[in-house]
Amino acid sequence: MICKANAKINLFLKILGTREDGYHLLEMVNLPVELHDIISVEPFVGQHSFITCDDLRLRDVKHNLCNKALEEMRKEFGFKKEFLIDIHKEIPFAAGLGGGSSNAATVVKAINALLHLKADPAVLNQVGSRIGADVPFFLTNMPAKVSGIGEIMEPIPVKKHYFCLIVKPEEGLSTKDVYAICDQFPRQEINTQGVIDGLANDDLDLVARSMGNDLMAPAISLLPVVGEIVDDMKKLGFPVSMMSGSGSSCFALSKDQKKLREAYHYFEKKGYIVNLTKVIC
Repeated sequence: MICKANAKINLFLKILGTREDGYHLLEMVNLPVELHDIISVEPFVGQHSFITCDDLRLRDVKHNLCNKALEEMRKEFGFKKEFLIDIHKEIPFAAGLGGGSSNAATVVKAINALLHLKADPAVLNQVGSRIGADVPFFLTNMPAKVSGIGEIMEPIPVKKHYFCLIVKPEEGLSTKDVYAICDQFPRQEINTQGVIDGLANDDLDLVARSMGNDLMAPAISLLPVVGEIVDDMKKLGFPVSMMSGSGSSCFALSKDQKKLREAYHYFEKKGYIVNLTKVIC
């Protein structure tokens, strides 16, 4: 199977507290976008599975989330089959776009299909939660309000197919590093229902007034250029602009593709990694 593994953006990210195991309890609205990696999953007759990737930063596949996905599926369903898994990367690395989690979710779905497991979606959701907090979202890959540590999802309507500009500085951010200092910063005023209603009614002004990311201030303290990118996006006329996830990618959402294309060239000339994509809804 050759599958797309989509990226995502967060229209807001609210930290609600911390569990005893150290995981932060979150509330988010996640939107999948058309930017994607390509994952090839093929049954293999041999003693071991092999995972390859064309991004050298992921060359240590023993610690890749796709490897963890394969092993968690094997534990859950007890199959002996080995696989060849190849990852072609287009989603920027260490970007807050969920690339690793999306890859893992794609492997879970591919194995379920190739082995005709017909697994209950609730079981796959549990498997996904053991792999990583964002994996359950990518198993459904549709706009959703997400809570818990990422395993509880409630689909939401999105009225328009918005275009999305994603801008990432060359430097990435470690999710672990950003979360490690996030409790040192005040929480933002985020209106959950305002974001959801704005998306449902094509009211981007309401979305802009309601959105926020509790990880953005700690991320900017580690990598100030993140704040500069978001400021530039707003100056260019994109009020629905923010850092995605734990960074370092930032996004601007708009119905005006021409205006976003002009901004694409502006940020490209500054030397950033830039993608112009579209929300999946």
